[in-house]
Amino acid sequence: MSDTLAPGSVIGILGGGQLGRMLSVAASRLGLRCHIYEPGANPPAGHVAETVTTAAWDDEAALRAFAASVDVITYEFENIPTATLDLLESLRPVRPNRRALAVSQDRLTEKDFLTGLGLRTAPYRDVPDMAALEAALAEIGAPAILKTRRLGYDGKGQARIMEPAQAEGALAEMGGAEAILEGFVHFTHEVSVIAARGATGEVACFDPGENVHEAGILRTTTVPARLAPGQHMDAILLAGKILNALDYVGVMGVELFVTPQGLVVNEIAPRVHNSGHWTQAGCTVDQFEQHIRAVAGWPLGNGQRYADVVMENLIGDDVDKVPALSKTADVQIHLYGKGAPRPGRKMGHVNRITRG
Repeated sequence: MSDTLAPGSVIGILGGGQLGRMLSVAASRLGLRCHIYEPGANPPAGHVAETVTTAAWDDEAALRAFAASVDVITYEFENIPTATLDLLESLRPVRPNRRALAVSQDRLTEKDFLTGLGLRTAPYRDVPDMAALEAALAEIGAPAILKTRRLGYDGKGQARIMEPAQAEGALAEMGGAEAILEGFVHFTHEVSVIAARGATGEVACFDPGENVHEAGILRTTTVPARLAPGQHMDAILLAGKILNALDYVGVMGVELFVTPQGLVVNEIAPRVHNSGHWTQAGCTVDQFEQHIRAVAGWPLGNGQRYADVVMENLIGDDVDKVPALSKTADVQIHLYGKGAPRPGRKMGHVNRITRG
């Protein structure tokens, strides 16, 4: 494979959800084709990608055929089995690299990595058993949050411990999964930086966005975020530090808590990120094209913001607002092609341009 993919080349995407769908659209604008690998039938990305393989993560024959049909492989979510990646990486370049996945797939590994870079995180302790949980609570204190080390997202795999008496019940909620205790961070608001690093090491960051969550699910991202000039620069610099430390290629989401003492890293996501959807309406090159450019070996694009934007997720029955939203000026609608709405299911999002 040449260092820079020519138009007509094929990008393999592991996962067929809405992020894979929007990556496929971005790739098509650059003359690149996408091949989706997804175990579930009729994935949203399959409606727009050129090719879809529907097969299990452990189907070796399907994985080999997939790898043979693409020039580079990327992914739209983190929880891909290790054995799958071992096989694919032996056949084609995987971008971002395996280390980024290994760090992000395990909350304890992620926290150790971040603190090893000198970055601040919530206080945390490994919790292999009840005795460790009791010791961690004695040190960190309550309230705190017990989380599974792996597979949690959108508020899943978490249990709040408001007082030590709730510890046993919280541990039972983990269902035997490895867990980590995180202390509460007293923050004024949360922001995220969508950052990109190219194959030659150049780094470009979008403006930080301010996030509001409801029931553990992102509801809105507003740009610009409420940050002092120094905080804005600190957010971008620390995102770049993370990308360089991982020798990363692609787009990453870095979530940060804003506190009176400075910025605290909440978590990283080695992929395009929900809180970066605003870039579709606010920048010439959005996060999806930026990711495709990076993994294809192209130069990174200009992600400078030219508009103020509020991104709002359409969750569950929110999708019923679409007819009214379609009549509203300065609103950009993105629907994901999913089936029936249900509580907590992201059906789409809208970008509202508040100032251009």
